[in-house]
Amino acid sequence: MQKLNQTVLTTGILAGICAAFLTLGATAQSSLSFLLYAASAMPILIAGMGWGNMAAIVAIVTTAAIGAVVMSPLFAVTIAIFTLIPAGWVSHLANLARPASEIGGPQDLLAWYPLSGILLHLCLLISIAVVILGWTIGYGPDLVSRLVDMMMTSVQSREPLFEPDAAALAQSKSLLVLMLPIVQGGLWVLLLFTAYYLATRVVGSFGKGLRPREDVPSALRMHRNAVFIFLAGIVATFVGGVPAMIGAVVCGTFGAGFLMSGYASLHKRARGKDWRIPVLVLAYLSAIFVFPLLIILVLGLSDVRSTVSLTPTRKTDNTNETNT
Repeated sequence: MQKLNQTVLTTGILAGICAAFLTLGATAQSSLSFLLYAASAMPILIAGMGWGNMAAIVAIVTTAAIGAVVMSPLFAVTIAIFTLIPAGWVSHLANLARPASEIGGPQDLLAWYPLSGILLHLCLLISIAVVILGWTIGYGPDLVSRLVDMMMTSVQSREPLFEPDAAALAQSKSLLVLMLPIVQGGLWVLLLFTAYYLATRVVGSFGKGLRPREDVPSALRMHRNAVFIFLAGIVATFVGGVPAMIGAVVCGTFGAGFLMSGYASLHKRARGKDWRIPVLVLAYLSAIFVFPLLIILVLGLSDVRSTVSLTPTRKTDNTNETNT
């Protein structure tokens, strides 16, 4: 037991140091900062899914402590709320399992926590994190207005003849107040889920992962209750003020979840079809436009369910999936 504790402690500390280096690197490389911040979640996920909750907790504490010493306590709290805690919680959920008989399955199988539930929790955690971050920096129309004015001043210093239309500028400011939380929340969900997916592959290659390898096109769907949260976020954006900004965050995070679900559903439907490759390539290339993304979003909204992975009680390398 002592050897096991030392292994967990050492793994957690090493994972925390790795995550701290990635986080600190993000502060020095502005062009890659978003990717490095998201990548800092991977060591936490690997430690948690491979060596358990205590390893993830030690990694989170280590990263936060290094961030507090090197940067500031506020920086440590920010990365903990925005990246480390969501990664630790997701790793905890990924390792949850119970006898399949408790949900009406066979007696000799284990049922793992559904991927739809993991994605739902991730969307909720990122929504809370973005709202807290916005409250901390005083996000609102005044801040956006100052940022836009600074950008316009910079443009006019390079192009003295440039004169922005006042009405169009005011409209852009009001639009950005809602667009920035949508983009930030949605992008962060996409990046952290990507980190989770890559971490499961890394842990599996080590032979340490408890959770079976899932067929993502079949398993990646949003939880049924996510539809109501997403609709509530859309309604809130029309209220105005703080509720509108919170609603925009929810639209971004849960919208990203439904987009991933939609693409997974498209991959599933395209399996074995002659048109699979051209349709998938077109679907991804057209993602830069709003209307094709709305189609994928509707596809994700129309296919909400939970897919439970089942494995034998004593073995974790044989995976079956059933819909619940």
